[in-house]
Amino acid sequence: MSGGISSTEHWGSRLGVILAASGSAVGLGNFLRFPGQAAAHGGGAFLIPYFLALICLGIPICWAEWAMGRYGGTRGFHSAPAILGVIGRGSFWRYAGVIGVLIPLAVSFCYTFVAAWCLSYFYAYLTGTTGIDASMAIADQTAASAAFYTELIGNDSNGFLFGPLQVPTVVFWVITFALNLVIILRGISKGIEKFVSFAMPLMAVCALVVLIRVLTLGTPDPSLPEQNVMGGLAYMWEPDFAALANPQTWLAAAGQVFFSISVGFGIIINYASFMSRRDDVALSGLTAAATNEVFEVGFGGLITLTASFVFLGLSGTLAAVSTGTYGLGFQTLPVVFAQMGTIGPLVGAVWFFMLFLAAVTSSISMYQPAVTFLQETLDLDRRRGALSVTALCLVGSLLVIYYTEGGIFWSTIDFWVGTFLILIMALLEILCFGWVFGVDVGWNEIHRGAQIRVPALFRWIMRFVAPAYLLVVLIAFSVSNLPASIQQIADQPLAQGALVLIAGVLAVLIACVRQGERRWRAEGLDLHGRQPLRNLASETGGER
Repeated sequence: MSGGISSTEHWGSRLGVILAASGSAVGLGNFLRFPGQAAAHGGGAFLIPYFLALICLGIPICWAEWAMGRYGGTRGFHSAPAILGVIGRGSFWRYAGVIGVLIPLAVSFCYTFVAAWCLSYFYAYLTGTTGIDASMAIADQTAASAAFYTELIGNDSNGFLFGPLQVPTVVFWVITFALNLVIILRGISKGIEKFVSFAMPLMAVCALVVLIRVLTLGTPDPSLPEQNVMGGLAYMWEPDFAALANPQTWLAAAGQVFFSISVGFGIIINYASFMSRRDDVALSGLTAAATNEVFEVGFGGLITLTASFVFLGLSGTLAAVSTGTYGLGFQTLPVVFAQMGTIGPLVGAVWFFMLFLAAVTSSISMYQPAVTFLQETLDLDRRRGALSVTALCLVGSLLVIYYTEGGIFWSTIDFWVGTFLILIMALLEILCFGWVFGVDVGWNEIHRGAQIRVPALFRWIMRFVAPAYLLVVLIAFSVSNLPASIQQIADQPLAQGALVLIAGVLAVLIACVRQGERRWRAEGLDLHGRQPLRNLASETGGER
């Protein structure tokens, strides 16, 4: 292919692609969403359906994505539409694969903004401007924290110049956006791989620092002896089996697994396409998933839930969770840090710096599939592809930053693209892998060059259990959430505007696929994957 993706574009090492995939998965959901879901659904009881969903959904679909990505790369393709077209042997799957570009691209409009919140909080803790005084009553601290958060995200009105700090929040967004652009412009190995190679270990160090402080809190208030570290750990690990009778517990657990390990985003397919034909995808995929679980259960759960339980008790923690994922992280935890005495501001600064790193390792992975897609379909080099994606993201992101009132605009994008479409994409992927590509062919692809043998049970899970399980989750999710979301669209002009933005981006991506098809056919490429691979000497997915 004479396209714009360089034949030298590939990962520098297997550790690099594992860290990049782990960085994509490890994000704000690990530290904020998971603890909130666990607290709201029976503590330790939540872990039972969570790990069941991980085994039956998360890891099998993860392996399928790694295998499909590498297979597509050996045929010279690197984007979800092109790869699914090859795997599915038809145009339907190629156009369905557009969802795998739309999801990360549209989610990045919101996610970069949230990453800027983390940087803003880090700055506030460094400068002592959070507005929370430890000498205030807890109720007053909570009110001050909520007011700070509301003003920082511009929740009360639309516009650009908002924020409680001397520096408007939009400035922190500019810094965050620029950092993402610089990393993406530098490419796969010199940009993404190099950044995650220091960001992931640094995140682990930051998490360990905060975890050690949390686990040494003891019983801060002798008048409330039940609010202690052991009580917090007990709530995290001792299951309340009654919660398992609630269908919402199972639905929440399956949803958390999906949103946590990045399956259904179209990111892993893109990352794996730059691997060598004989690189191990079985162990790499499992290692990336395991790394994510360490950050999510080991760090996120132990830090957030335990700290909140120690200072606010179970009732206070549940009240914090009821405000939503971001409410727990950005409103409640600052109150918790204020109770830690003189070391509190330092712990808060380390915590939000860690969240910022987690957000950036995820956000760069959201830009990468779109860059590759435009390179591949429009014959752009890396620089022009990255700048074209930047232009698209500027439009979407500036709309998100301007229309902040009530969080309606960005939450609509988050729901329809960052939640609903992820379930759709994951279902399409596992059906394509298990039933169109063929589970036997796929199984052999997973084990090509593998250093481990995946248990034979997973062949059956991939073909039958995962699609059925996911279909049940999708139906239950739709019944529980779609009516209210559709009503919000009918009632809220901002929600309607968000859908217009999504539709506009989708139209652009579909037009690009059409252009790509013409180019690929003119170059004699096997768009439908019907010809056998003639040259297995090609050792890197980047070779064109």
